[in-house]
Amino acid sequence: MSEQPMICSLCKCPLEVKRVDFEYVGHMFFADAPRCPVCGQVYLSEELVKGRVAEVEMQLEDK
Repeated sequence: MSEQPMICSLCKCPLEVKRVDFEYVGHMFFADAPRCPVCGQVYLSEELVKGRVAEVEMQLEDK
């Protein structure tokens, strides 16, 4: 059984995994995340927030 694609709540279009640029406390980093090809809304999974975002936050705190 295949997994249903995530759908944008605004545009009702399937999300596409794309590179997304983030800025946090003046520092830029990127990650691949599901994003609406029409409006650009990004889905931030718990895995991304607790993984990559937390990693960047810890690196900045160590400086």
